Amino acid sequence: MIDQVIERWHQHLRGALPGGLDELLADDVVFYSPVVYTPQEGKAITKLYLEAAGQTLPGDTAAGDTPADDRPSSGGGFRYTKQVMAGDTAVLEFETTVEGKYVNGVDIIRCDDAGRIVEFRVMIRPLQAVNVVHEQMRAMLASMKPAD
Repeated sequence: MIDQVIERWHQHLRGALPGGLDELLADDVVFYSPVVYTPQEGKAITKLYLEAAGQTLPGDTAAGDTPADDRPSSGGGFRYTKQVMAGDTAVLEFETTVEGKYVNGVDIIRCDDAGRIVEFRVMIRPLQAVNVVHEQMRAMLASMKPAD
């Protein structure tokens, strides 16, 4: 099942999944942010974080602008570099560059028997990357909140 969920996740990232995150996420999904201590519970907040990350982490250039030898460039866009799947869980390693800082991390995605994501956990390294992503995500989330 996880193979199908990850294929749909990649379709979503390409903008080719009808229904997008609403189709992928379980109502009771839990999101674990690399910069927020408490788990974020529910589809609405998880969608908000994932949409903000999509705006924050695409990188300093388009995803296709990586060197031919596949090393990260100083301005490389977001891309997954490794995938490990077992049972109901996938670990997807990614890299990108944000504000000139190299960002390396993993998305740990767990699904239920219905093929919906029930847990999405993000881990990022190195510390400089955590700091710049934290600031970018804070600003993006603030801009996405509806006005009072």
